[in-house]
Amino acid sequence: MGDGLFITLEGIDGVGKTTQARLLVEYLLQQGYDVVHTFEPGGTSLGQAIRKLLLDPENHQLEPVTEILLYAADRAQHVAEVIRPALAEGKVVVCERYIDSSVAYQGYGLDLSVDMIVAVNKLATAGLEPDLTICLDAEPQTVLARVGGDRIEQRDLAYHERVRSAFLSIAAQNPQRVVVVSAEGTEWEVSQRVQRSLAGRLA
Repeated sequence: MGDGLFITLEGIDGVGKTTQARLLVEYLLQQGYDVVHTFEPGGTSLGQAIRKLLLDPENHQLEPVTEILLYAADRAQHVAEVIRPALAEGKVVVCERYIDSSVAYQGYGLDLSVDMIVAVNKLATAGLEPDLTICLDAEPQTVLARVGGDRIEQRDLAYHERVRSAFLSIAAQNPQRVVVVSAEGTEWEVSQRVQRSLAGRLA
């Protein structure tokens, strides 16, 4: 087999990635696909421990490079334990966040080397890239009120605006892989846009 499809959902905090991932999984199951729904950070048992370190507001002393390496460690385990095996079995993998998040949040958001982040994550994932990335887009000031205030979410508005700009830049640089979908409107309206972004991608 080995002809699975790897779909990632990206976007700033509060745009509704988890909701849209769930609705997308429901849609794909209805279409007869075998689907795995997962997320980062924390998609494995080891990843859950890393997630707590990364998102706990008490860990304010966490160095930016440490943050990058922790996300990469989570991703390495996640790819090896969950994503690659599912793709090898011909499944559709729907994953909330992947390498684009590290580029946007730590690269553009914290003004760290994007080349370094890409290199670290290429090592962590053995070069595994998504077949399709759906980038949910909205104004940060509109959606940040929805989030709970973890260590990343507590950063200032300017930070989240840089992250949003980063996602849009990534989309512009990778038009064959990344589709930008407006996160404005009802859950159903957004889900219809997400489903349309799959055109020509499913076997």
